[in-house]
Amino acid sequence: MFRLLRPLAASVTYTRWLHLLIPGAGYSVWMFISPESPWAPMVFAVPVGLVPGMRLAEGVQAQLLLAPDERGRADASISASSAATWADRWRTVLWLETRMLLAVPVGYATVWLLATAVDLVLTAVGNGPSDQWLVRGVEPHWWHALLAPLPLLVMLAVVVLSGRLITEAAKRLLGPSPVQRLTALEERTEQLLERNRIARELHDSIGHALTVAVVQAGAARAAHDPDFTERALAAIEETGRDALDDLERVLRVLRESGTPVGQRPTLVEADRLLDSARGSGAKIDADVSGPLERVPGAVSREGYRILQESLTNVLRHSGTVPVRVRIAIADGRLELEVTNPLSDSAADPAAVPGGGSGLRGIRERAALLGGKAETGPHEREWRVHARLPLDGLRAAP
Repeated sequence: MFRLLRPLAASVTYTRWLHLLIPGAGYSVWMFISPESPWAPMVFAVPVGLVPGMRLAEGVQAQLLLAPDERGRADASISASSAATWADRWRTVLWLETRMLLAVPVGYATVWLLATAVDLVLTAVGNGPSDQWLVRGVEPHWWHALLAPLPLLVMLAVVVLSGRLITEAAKRLLGPSPVQRLTALEERTEQLLERNRIARELHDSIGHALTVAVVQAGAARAAHDPDFTERALAAIEETGRDALDDLERVLRVLRESGTPVGQRPTLVEADRLLDSARGSGAKIDADVSGPLERVPGAVSREGYRILQESLTNVLRHSGTVPVRVRIAIADGRLELEVTNPLSDSAADPAAVPGGGSGLRGIRERAALLGGKAETGPHEREWRVHARLPLDGLRAAP
């Protein structure tokens, strides 16, 4: 019983009722003006529905009154946009016809059933014989008032069922087209990819800075050398400033979706990473060959992050050990390799195959560019080897 009455407590039931009564009231006005042409509003709906902006107006109204919970959502089942194709225009025409065909009987039923209930009450108090179908031809009596709720219950049932029917029609006729659904899916995918990219940016940049700071602070405390301590503090300060710059870039992307990706660091700035690692005590042997400034933007930016994460892992897991860095451009691809001796005492990331979000991020960055990255032990060393293709990415921003 309560399940049947539940729709009567929902506000959307009455907003849907209002949505149906609006064209019904307009049709009643037309019938008062020109009762000899009841078909005219149906014909007039065709040119009106072909106007591109009419789909937007109907969609906004349907969202507000038929499905208010979905208003403003990107995945709303009722679209609020102008018609972009002729198919959308004809779907709008069909929607207007459907809305009017359903609104007219609902409007008449509303007026008639309400009038029936009122007439039964008046008849029960002695206001003449009833003309209503429930007690037609029966002398007025007090028990007629007991029948008054029946037309109201029928009216409410009509309201609930017709509201659900018009909502389903709106979802089918005013819902997003396949092209719009695909566009929305692509936009959602881009948003998720951007979130993952920002998460990797924060992990790589801030993680690198904190690792350098921790290593420098620990080395300065153990050295008991004022000169070394001063150099360590200077390195921590410089690394912290670089991290703040990177953080500002990421936050700018969050605040302004139009921020150009070209403002992110590239391999042209690889020296600052190498100097930061050297300042932490690591012995860096770098071999850079090829014009880094001619590497496409997308490849150069991701290569910078791969190098940054590789050096961070060395400092975090192996400490101040000798590190070989090789960056080369040959055969249409960028080769980036970072190797360091394995330490038996270090908590080496190889302990968990494929473990660690940093190593996974390196592989994901390479895969997104159509390349490949290998991470793990290699000839008694820990090696990160990334191969990023250059072809097809020349036009990347």
